[in-house]
Amino acid sequence: MKEEPRVQRCPVPPKHHRRPLPWQHPKPLDDDPQARQRVEEIVAHPNYIEADRDTDFLRRDEVRGARLEIDYFKPELLLREHGIEHTIVVFGSTRIVEEAEAKRRIALMEAARGKHDDETIELELQRARRILAKSRYYDIAREFGRIVGSSGEGPDDTRITLMTGGGPGIMEAANRGAFDVGAKSIGLNITLPHEQYPNPYITPELCFQLHYFAIRKLHFMRRAKALVVFPGGYGTLDECFEVLTLVQTRKVRPLPIVFVGEAYWRAIVNVELMAEEGVIDPEDAELFMFAETAQEAWDTILHWHESCGTPLV
Repeated sequence: MKEEPRVQRCPVPPKHHRRPLPWQHPKPLDDDPQARQRVEEIVAHPNYIEADRDTDFLRRDEVRGARLEIDYFKPELLLREHGIEHTIVVFGSTRIVEEAEAKRRIALMEAARGKHDDETIELELQRARRILAKSRYYDIAREFGRIVGSSGEGPDDTRITLMTGGGPGIMEAANRGAFDVGAKSIGLNITLPHEQYPNPYITPELCFQLHYFAIRKLHFMRRAKALVVFPGGYGTLDECFEVLTLVQTRKVRPLPIVFVGEAYWRAIVNVELMAEEGVIDPEDAELFMFAETAQEAWDTILHWHESCGTPLV
């Protein structure tokens, strides 16, 4: 006689257990009056916190590798989700502000004459007037942002997207230009030991705060199709010279590097002297180009890519 197959009962899903599981309630007080207090002490101890929620643990030096990884992954995954394919990266000083703001600062300093050390005020006024003279670069960066922002097929076209360090000054101007034409733009802020704010013109879902300068620089280069460098200081020099070194050493494929403001940059950096001194090759002095206007910078980038058979738009 053929044996009938046994009918297997479906397991009860955990949430449908008829009785609480043993670990769902503390040890009865009747068995140990001190048990609940001891359990509360265990649960309250920092070591009981899940690793991904334990900020003290995540800040330990031994976990630096994991921090570097997630510092990279968050912007990377979100940029992918938003369809960011190529970026035009803009560097420049945080201190170069728009003309109206530069004039207000000068007026405040002039009003302070006689109230403070005159020599100090005069030195500050000299620097402020130089910043005012450079405020035209704010306008150029803003216009450049407009050009990049208008290069696509509408505000949702993120195949070519402007990227900055997300701060004030030149970075603000470039993001603001993209904002003017309704285009999205990216800002990569960096964690600093003092309070700071991203500039108000970055697309909210494309503004990221990174902890490590190295990871931030990686993202600057990750999708870059061009680098545009406005007058700036240590930070600007650090960022642009890292890119020049990567291109010089063939660590990355060449890309157009445009320095805006030839007179400023030739006064700050004498690459011809470096070549004469033999510390770089003569061809290394040709890794970048100069421009004076936003349109000239953009045309230089387009021409470079066309010449290399990699049309940008």
